[in-house]
Amino acid sequence: MPQTGPLSGITIIDLSRILAGPYCTLLMAELGARVIKVEAPKTGDDARQYGPFKGGKSTYFASINRGKESIVLDLKAPSDRDIFERLLDKGDALVENFRPGTMEKLGYGWEALHRRYPRLIYAAASGFGHTGPYSHYPSYDMVVQGLGGIMSITGVPDGPLVRVGTSVGDLAGGLYTAVALNAALLHRERTGEATKVDVALFDCQLALLENAIMRYTTTGEIPGPMGARHPSITPFEAFATADGHIIIAAGNDGLFVRLTEALARPDLAQNPLFATNPLRNQHQAALRAEIEAALKGGTTEDWLAVLERAGIPCGPVNNVAQAIAHPQVAARNMLIECNDPVTGPLQLAGNPMKFSAFTDPPTRDPSPDLDADRERILRELGL
Repeated sequence: MPQTGPLSGITIIDLSRILAGPYCTLLMAELGARVIKVEAPKTGDDARQYGPFKGGKSTYFASINRGKESIVLDLKAPSDRDIFERLLDKGDALVENFRPGTMEKLGYGWEALHRRYPRLIYAAASGFGHTGPYSHYPSYDMVVQGLGGIMSITGVPDGPLVRVGTSVGDLAGGLYTAVALNAALLHRERTGEATKVDVALFDCQLALLENAIMRYTTTGEIPGPMGARHPSITPFEAFATADGHIIIAAGNDGLFVRLTEALARPDLAQNPLFATNPLRNQHQAALRAEIEAALKGGTTEDWLAVLERAGIPCGPVNNVAQAIAHPQVAARNMLIECNDPVTGPLQLAGNPMKFSAFTDPPTRDPSPDLDADRERILRELGL
């Protein structure tokens, strides 16, 4: 059963697979929507074949598809097309992440569906969107990370190319599709009009470049990787301590003065090279050397206590195990449990969207086995 949330009563027909589309529909399910996952015969979603596996079941798939329902349909077979069209008649939105043109070949493109189901919202996430010279090119997360410029500003200067540590190409596409789909639902609520949502993963990478585009268009300089420092604020990076690293984010002049006092180096605030943020940016390497010289006198834990007392935004560089052990994780219910009958209990990332009007339970329904909900869905359709 879908959990309660602001989208309770909304039904999503989900044709998407792997990550971008399924991440969008995961968010919709977390918000209370019913998600009916329509999968291809025999193999289903490709992600079912991605590890790690537990009890023979993909935990990769389980983490992105929890709380959904599954029915297998061959959209080229007349009997299954009839079932699919009955689902569309019940649905509020269709989500797909095929290459543009695929749905048209099946007879289920936006124009055809909008004529037959005028209240059905159509949301498509694809590599390059449904317009433009690259619209029909295939794409994966790594491709758009490279094309979209985000890899060029990730890593350390003169170091090897590195991708962002998560699949930010697909995840951003899923997030933007979910945002747009919710806006389309509101628009339909207000006007009765359904619309098509067209999200390109490439576009999303450009949108996530944040100040990099502005820096280039303003100065003409092409941004590059800067390691663990901020391009426009100093000191705002990871610094070495006696036993590791600490992140210090002194985002204004007042915080910088307090930082120098906490480090027992008030002279740094008086140094004309570091008097303003633009000057600190200009002399970042020199300031970094001074700060690290002070930090070498204590451990990360020691300095965290000192800087937190001084009100300086700071933190350790946690690995994943340390991150999920942080007390905020339990306090914010950000590690939930799915009691999957195949894998046993799985601990997965929780829902970061909290609402005062709805509970955020510590458990979720598991991801469906392939075609697991077929009989119940067919009964609902009167078949």
